[in-house]
Amino acid sequence: MSKIDDQLFSSHEHALEKEYELCPKCGCELSVRHSKHGGFIGCNSYPVCDYTRPLVQHESIETQVIPGSECPECGHELAVKSGRFGIFIGCTNYPDCKHIEKHDQEEPEDQIACPSCTTGKIEQRTNRFGKNFYACSGYPKCKFLVNYPPVAEACPECDFGILVERKGAAGSRLECPKKACKYKRTI
Repeated sequence: MSKIDDQLFSSHEHALEKEYELCPKCGCELSVRHSKHGGFIGCNSYPVCDYTRPLVQHESIETQVIPGSECPECGHELAVKSGRFGIFIGCTNYPDCKHIEKHDQEEPEDQIACPSCTTGKIEQRTNRFGKNFYACSGYPKCKFLVNYPPVAEACPECDFGILVERKGAAGSRLECPKKACKYKRTI
């Protein structure tokens, strides 16, 4: 342990900590700063100068009009756009028309009826963190959701309308999504 060179660990010489640029506002040196939202580049004379910019510049996709396409709501052309949840297809007449097409427009034939309201269908959705969940299509009225893929089979113990498929170290198994029911069956 005594052969470790302490100069390797000095922060002022570390290549990732310094950005050898000058601030466009005041001319001071810029450096990599850290916040609860991640790294960014900021001016060293911070209280006087408040210049910041993102550490990584994300390339934004320009809106590309799809020739020959037509919005089903207003008739304007559709375009490929980039948003906070990724790339999507939307209407070019945006503020007036808010039509957006999902990337998976085809309807699956084996849709499962919602066991809670029986009028909606269970569909796969994605939360803001990118994780999938399964919820009723009649959302504001019916708030039923499960975190695992549903199976159109009634629970033999409590007669609940669906079972969910869970994968674990021991393999896949079907479970009842109701907390009071403890039904489990390996596949």
